[in-house]
Amino acid sequence: MHGTEDVAEEGGTAEICKDRMLLSPHISKEGGDPFLVAFAEPFDAENPKDWPTSRKWAVTDVLSATGFNRIMVSTIMAPALSIIAQEFEMNSAEAAMALSIYLLATAFGPLVIGPLSEVYGREPVLHASNIWFLIWNLVCGFANSKEVLIASRFLAGFGASAIYALANGVLGDVWRPEQRGRSLGVYLLIPLLGAAVGPIIGGFMAGRTTWRWMFWSTSIFQAVMTLVSFTAFHETYAPLILRRRADQIRRETGDTRFYTVHELLNADDSPTRVLARALVRPLRLLAFHPIIQITSLIGGFHYGILYIVLSTFSDLWTRQYGQSVEISGLHYIACALGEVLGSQICGSLMDRLYARQKAAQSNANGTHKPEMRLPAVIPGALIGPLGLFIYGWTAQKRLHWAVVDTGILIAMLGMQVTGMPLTAYVMEAYAEHVSSAMAATQFMRSLTAFLFPLFAPRMYEVLGYGWGNSAIAIVGLFFGILGPLGIWVFGERLRGRAGVVL
Repeated sequence: MHGTEDVAEEGGTAEICKDRMLLSPHISKEGGDPFLVAFAEPFDAENPKDWPTSRKWAVTDVLSATGFNRIMVSTIMAPALSIIAQEFEMNSAEAAMALSIYLLATAFGPLVIGPLSEVYGREPVLHASNIWFLIWNLVCGFANSKEVLIASRFLAGFGASAIYALANGVLGDVWRPEQRGRSLGVYLLIPLLGAAVGPIIGGFMAGRTTWRWMFWSTSIFQAVMTLVSFTAFHETYAPLILRRRADQIRRETGDTRFYTVHELLNADDSPTRVLARALVRPLRLLAFHPIIQITSLIGGFHYGILYIVLSTFSDLWTRQYGQSVEISGLHYIACALGEVLGSQICGSLMDRLYARQKAAQSNANGTHKPEMRLPAVIPGALIGPLGLFIYGWTAQKRLHWAVVDTGILIAMLGMQVTGMPLTAYVMEAYAEHVSSAMAATQFMRSLTAFLFPLFAPRMYEVLGYGWGNSAIAIVGLFFGILGPLGIWVFGERLRGRAGVVL
């Protein structure tokens, strides 16, 4: 609870009684019900969307830095796989599994963690996942057998996956739609570097020290971020904040008639039933909601391409260009730069389009619809495949490394421009259950990130970089254009039919 002095200064809020002014518990008069506890309008200092900008950026930055470390760990051991495989006498399949099983865990983790954050709040789930990830990532560094390494990688990935479920939920909690692009862009700025920086750091560590420092160093960083999160991160989930307010009012007054909308909706359910319904929500969304299915397919395909690139990029430079492992890792900068540029360009574009569309809708006495996010997808859907064509054929012809890196930069930029508006669309279409919706879409993303690198080496061996990337680009063009167009035409109708109780 914070800012009670500020709240007391705001007009239009109802107090329980004058002798409790310091506590300032606000009761909604909406609908003439004096017992409904809700955020005061137009301002309530406890409403995360009304927080000071500095506090909003604090929780955003904590998630961003935490996301950077967790995503970096997914790829950091890639350059050292051959060394680890030799030490533990692993075959090629076991070595690939040690790397990719982390991603498999991030497919299943959000299905549990996302719903838990909608029952118990974002804060305890974040702290618990931080500690869980720290423990198992540290175990990776001390692993003395391939079985321990693979098992601890899976368990570390399960804890790391919390960021995929929590991040967009928290961003939806604290930022308003007109700030969606900027908040997503700033949040993604650091994590996007993680997947590409991981192999760079891993390459230098593999060449200059023991591979175990990959896990020890990231565990040290995680320990620091865990301590920071305990001080800088505040609960953002509005139903939980309101429930705490209602509990306080009931204690203060001894009157049990005070309630929140969320409590009313679950009044007939036991805590066990509420938890059970929450835990199956992401699977229900994935199984029955076409919007989630389409956005999951698009996001999953692009994420799979990203991990094809991340898992094979080093081999391109060491085998076809004869570069050292350390130098080959530096080319991942092009991947990171493309994603960062894409996120910043798209963030600005999204907010400008939103402001323009909202003004147009206001003039027409309309309201903003989530589907208005979709036009921003099309430029990325065209740019991404173009970059893959350039990357594939310049690598096939062994042209200068700068041309190849330019191609992959364009591809990563395009995929980022495609992904961000789709993320914003899901956040606004499922505003009440953002974490569960994002957990559902993350399932497909992590699954393709796990599976695509398994066939990528064989694909390039048979088709070469030119035709291999051309085939991926054509499929990406198909998904990137037809999927958003389908949602643009039928999205509102599909949202209206999404009558399954979430």
